[in-house]
Amino acid sequence: MRFVILALAAVAGLSTGVAAQTSGQSPAKTIGKPQQPQVVPSMIVLNASGAKLAGSTLTLEGVSPNAIVFADRPVRAAGHALTADLLAEWGDGAPDSFAKDPPNATVSVLNKATASVADIVVVLKAPRLEGNKLSFDVAVIEGDLGQADGPATIFIDIINLPVIRRTGQRSAWYAVAKQR
Repeated sequence: MRFVILALAAVAGLSTGVAAQTSGQSPAKTIGKPQQPQVVPSMIVLNASGAKLAGSTLTLEGVSPNAIVFADRPVRAAGHALTADLLAEWGDGAPDSFAKDPPNATVSVLNKATASVADIVVVLKAPRLEGNKLSFDVAVIEGDLGQADGPATIFIDIINLPVIRRTGQRSAWYAVAKQR
């Protein structure tokens, strides 16, 4: 499943309209075909209130309903996507889907007692989301979570997602939806 920017024209129009209102100029008109979203390699960050590794199952408790998605230079774009929508990348069947090429991820969990962080590097497979509990089948590459019992962050390997240029409303510019 690929993601599409729903509000590309609307956001572009809003940012132009806001600039025009503040400068006294009339908004610019678009002539020709609308611009397609640019697809760039993007990283995914998930936050949770905790993470546990039991055998080959990683379970995130209190996972955030949205994920942070960001691209590197030269694009320098960032935004949010629904966690449930991103998990569809494991079942999409596209040649570059996570089902065919599972991503690596670093899982970092705070150990409250020692104020330290435990890290593991894993390959993420077969996600299962039930409410705010997210589980993956994993292959551990290195590390150990030990007794870490605090908040967790997962940094997921690159995937190609479409992005649009940043606007003045940073938190609202990245709208995603499913595309077949």
